[in-house]
Amino acid sequence: MTLERRSWTYLAVAVAAYGAYLVYILSRGSAPLVELDYVPAMLWSIAIAIAIALALALAIVVGIALGIVQGIFTPRREHAKDARDREIELLCKHVGQAFLVIGGVAALLLAIVEADHLSIANVVYLCFVLAAVVGSVAKVVVYRRGFRPW
Repeated sequence: MTLERRSWTYLAVAVAAYGAYLVYILSRGSAPLVELDYVPAMLWSIAIAIAIALALALAIVVGIALGIVQGIFTPRREHAKDARDREIELLCKHVGQAFLVIGGVAALLLAIVEADHLSIANVVYLCFVLAAVVGSVAKVVVYRRGFRPW
């Protein structure tokens, strides 16, 4: 699996899990959002995302094992991670982690003003998803359009 394809998969899993969570929460009826029991839905959406990620990781491990077997019989270096791949990975991690910082600061500010737990948890969860989405989109864009290091 190429690095770009992994980014697309990570993006799809993050958006699908958070989308399912939002649909579930917003379809819970006419009760105010503050009164909803959001914790089970949030934990289930995170657990499903982790299960999908573990299945993908297992597929990657199997792919690596098959690649090793193939490499024994036909040695090539075409799938090696080069300096450009490492620079792209680092850049996109920085881009995505900016949203983790924003989420931490937003959660801190909400806690200072004594906002309800629902708001704090949803801001943190949204920023985790935004970090995954923005980091993945940045990686796809950089792989498609090219990378110019500073």
